[in-house]
Amino acid sequence: MAYLERRNPIADTGLSVSPLGMGTVKIGRDKAVKYPDGFQIPDDEQVMTLLEQAWESGINLIDTAPAYGRSEQRLGQLLKKVRREWIIATKAGEYFDAETGESHYDFTPESLIKSIENSLKTLQRDELDIVLIHSDGNDEQIIRHHGALEVLADLKQRGWIRASGMSTKTVTGGLLTLEQSDIAMVMHNLQYQEERSVIEQAAKLNKGIFIKKALGSGHLAKNSADDNVQANFDFIFNEPAVSSVIIGTINPAHLRDNISKVVKALTK
Repeated sequence: MAYLERRNPIADTGLSVSPLGMGTVKIGRDKAVKYPDGFQIPDDEQVMTLLEQAWESGINLIDTAPAYGRSEQRLGQLLKKVRREWIIATKAGEYFDAETGESHYDFTPESLIKSIENSLKTLQRDELDIVLIHSDGNDEQIIRHHGALEVLADLKQRGWIRASGMSTKTVTGGLLTLEQSDIAMVMHNLQYQEERSVIEQAAKLNKGIFIKKALGSGHLAKNSADDNVQANFDFIFNEPAVSSVIIGTINPAHLRDNISKVVKALTK
């Protein structure tokens, strides 16, 4: 079985993460998602089996968010049953309504603080490892007008969180995030490279980079006889600043395959 030995430090936070992280949208939400195929939300036993498989393969990072339906709640309940030192990254700013299947956003300081308080309770943690602002695309306004990253920096000083950042959608937002915080989460793959300058800047500043949509929410993996998954991992891990690639799967075979291909990419 392939094993991810490497750990990548996040700025000067003391946190070190595996190069592959577990995305958990699919354990909490099946509405208004952009995956190529439909899926059924797994039960608790299936989630625990998947998480144990991930841990035993060297993954120590879980990515979640309030916008992922019941993901935070389920993780809080399930992870207390096992003694594992998971690093959990959650988010603030986006809220999902399960009844309407729609998201709404609120980046005011009051809303962000309330969201983080709720995440502490829901995840059953005394402090949160990583909190990212969940952008709606208006990155610069969120940072400059709402002061969202300043709110996270203050909560970091108060001991609520250990590392802060933003899941951005623009180059400007990514660069501003690196100026003010520890991590920028950006999209990067063979078909989308518009945010590469953010990754390059992270290398210069010794900041963290999380990669989202590395496989285009599954679309890049559903292709011809060519191994697009391996090609994308090879391409992404050629960037030394990449701390972790977040992959959301509830399929043990897919997880095993992804781990094997990340290990291969890291040894090239």
